[in-house]
Amino acid sequence: MTTPVQSPVQLDAVRKTYGSGPSAVEALGGVSITFPAGSFTAVMGPSGSGKSTLLHCAAGLDTPTSGRVTLVGTDLAGKDETALTELRRQHVAFVFQSFNLMPALTVEQNVNLPTLLAGREPDQAWVNQVINRVGLTERVHHRPAELSGGQQQRVAIARALATRPSVVFADEPTGALDTNTALEVLTLMRELVSAGQTIVMVTHDPVAASFADSVLFLVDGQIVNQLNSPGVEQVAATLAHLGEQAKAKRARGQR
Repeated sequence: MTTPVQSPVQLDAVRKTYGSGPSAVEALGGVSITFPAGSFTAVMGPSGSGKSTLLHCAAGLDTPTSGRVTLVGTDLAGKDETALTELRRQHVAFVFQSFNLMPALTVEQNVNLPTLLAGREPDQAWVNQVINRVGLTERVHHRPAELSGGQQQRVAIARALATRPSVVFADEPTGALDTNTALEVLTLMRELVSAGQTIVMVTHDPVAASFADSVLFLVDGQIVNQLNSPGVEQVAATLAHLGEQAKAKRARGQR
């Protein structure tokens, strides 16, 4: 289900601090970014740079310490968990590293579950197409325990795409997949963006990032660089440079 909202994900001066006092850790340091409708953005950076925190705050899974998050036209400030759950159910899909599949349900039933929970009838032709594109047509009646880790991740990706959400938040969506399946999945995600959906994807993989319209690079909770129409080599070089900078900074801090 697409939305007419021009910029379905907006962060304004978002800060997120964990803990308090001397032990406090600032995961995000005043991030402002807009993700327009029909855009595919990859988020990259060294380990601990705030990538997952950015994703969680943008999706309303975590509450910022300060700043404002707007999701599909709704300011998330003050919204209780029931309202946030309803908003996500209607407009948002997730692909995380943990598959979160229902063990008693088949592949097809897992893929259809979010649509049914939202009170809608699945578009079976589209569901079949998505399952086919992630290479699971022969496995539709299997349960998660009968699948490999990579196959379970494919189910999770198909489940996210089957609802045709306004926004897909993905955290390393192709990390457990073989190269060919990963390219199939990224191509399908690219097609969704062409149809007006918005994807925000955390990844360590320069090849995956090259499918995006732009790449944001985070370091210490700050956006420090952005590449548009990114190429694999350009992404890899930027990531390596930021990694070296982060390593040098840590080394200085330990002296």
